Amino acid sequence: MPASLSLPLLKRIPPGLWTTLAWSAAAVQPIAEYVVTPSGRAYSLDFPQDGLDSLEARALLAVAFVLVLAGGAVLRRRTSTAYALVLAGTVSSTVAWRQDEIPPLQFLAVDLALCYIAAIRSRRNSLAAAAGALGVLACYFLLRLLTGDDSGIAPEPFLALTVAIAWLIGNSVYQARAHTEELYARAAAQAVTAERLRIAREMHDTVAHNIGIIALQAGAAARVVETQPARAREAMLTVEKAGRETLSGLRRMLGALRQADQDQEGTGQDHGRAQASLQPAAGLSDVERLAETATAAGVRVEVCWQGKRRPLPADIDLAAFRIVQESVTNAVRHSGAASCLVRVDYRADELAVEVSDRGKGGGTSTDSGYGLIGMRERAALLHGDFTAGLRPGGGFLVLARLPLPAMTEAEEKAGVR
Repeated sequence: MPASLSLPLLKRIPPGLWTTLAWSAAAVQPIAEYVVTPSGRAYSLDFPQDGLDSLEARALLAVAFVLVLAGGAVLRRRTSTAYALVLAGTVSSTVAWRQDEIPPLQFLAVDLALCYIAAIRSRRNSLAAAAGALGVLACYFLLRLLTGDDSGIAPEPFLALTVAIAWLIGNSVYQARAHTEELYARAAAQAVTAERLRIAREMHDTVAHNIGIIALQAGAAARVVETQPARAREAMLTVEKAGRETLSGLRRMLGALRQADQDQEGTGQDHGRAQASLQPAAGLSDVERLAETATAAGVRVEVCWQGKRRPLPADIDLAAFRIVQESVTNAVRHSGAASCLVRVDYRADELAVEVSDRGKGGGTSTDSGYGLIGMRERAALLHGDFTAGLRPGGGFLVLARLPLPAMTEAEEKAGVR
C-alpha cells in the first residue's frame, strides 16, 4: 500500500522541482561538509575550506543558485530556456569554486532536465539540448588538456555517458507516448468507421423498407385508380406516410451525423450524447405497425408473440426489429407470397426471431445484396446465431437467436419462461 500511495505523489512533483532539489542538494552538501562544519579529517581539493572566502566566489555561487531556481521554475513552460539556465548555473558554481571540472553530482540536475526535455520535445530539440551539455563537457576536457592538468581520472567521459543515458530514457518515454497516441488515434478512427457502417446499415434498412412499400403502393394505385378510386386513394395515403417517415428518418440521421462531426472537431465531451442521438426510436414494439404497413402493401403479416414479453436492452431490441423489418421487406418485394408469419419468442436466456413465408423463395434479399449480410452482422455483433434459406416445403425462412442477459429474481418470480 505505501508504494501505491507514493507513486502518485511522486508524479505530482513538477520536473522543475526535481531538478532544483537535485542541484541544490549537490551544491549545499560540500558547503556544509567542508566549509560550515569541517571536521578535522575531512578535506577536499575540489571544495577547500577557504574556497568561498572571496566576495566574487560568493557572488558567483549566489548567481548559480538564482539561475538554477529560475530554470526549475520555468522548465515546463520554456524548456530550452530553463535548460540553458540550469547548465549556466552549473558552470557558474564550478567557477565560484575555481574548479577545472564539473562534479558528477552537480551535473545530475542537468541530466534530469535533459531527460524531461527528451520526453516531451521533438527529437531535434532534445538532441540540440544533449549537444549543448556535451559541448560544455568538451570545453572542460579541452581546458584540462591545455592547462596540462592530467591528475586523476577525467570525469568528462563518464558525464558524457550519463548525458547519453538521460537522453535515451527521455526519448524512450517520448516514443512510448507517441505510440500510445497513435493507438488511440487508430482506435478512434476504427470507432468512427464502425459507427458509419452501422449508420449505413440503419439507413439501408429504413430506406429499403419504405421505398419498397412506396413502390408497391404506387403500382397498386396506378392499376386501380380508374376502377377503384377509394383503394387508389388509400394506397397513395400510404405512399405519403411512408415517404414522410423516410424523409424524417434521413433528416434525423443527417442531423446526428452533423452533430457527431462537430463533437469530434471540438472537445468531444458530448460524444456520448451525440452517439445516443444516432439510435433511431425503433424496437419490437413497432412490429405491429410494421405488420399493418406490409398488410396494406398486399402481404398479410401475422405476428405471434411467445413467452413473457419484457423490456430488452436497446441494442438487442433494435437489432431484433431490424431483422424482422428486413425479412418482411424481402417477403413483400421478392417472395410473391400472400402471407408472412413473424414469431418472436422471449426465452429465459435468448430472444428467438423467426420470419417465414410460403412464397416462391427466389428472392432472398434486397436487390443490393446487403439485406442478409446486414442481418447476419447484427446477430454476430450481439454474439447471436443467424440462419436464412429456403424451406423444405417451399418458401423462405429467417431465424435469429440473440442471447439475453440473465434474468433478475423479480423476473423469475413473475413467471418468465
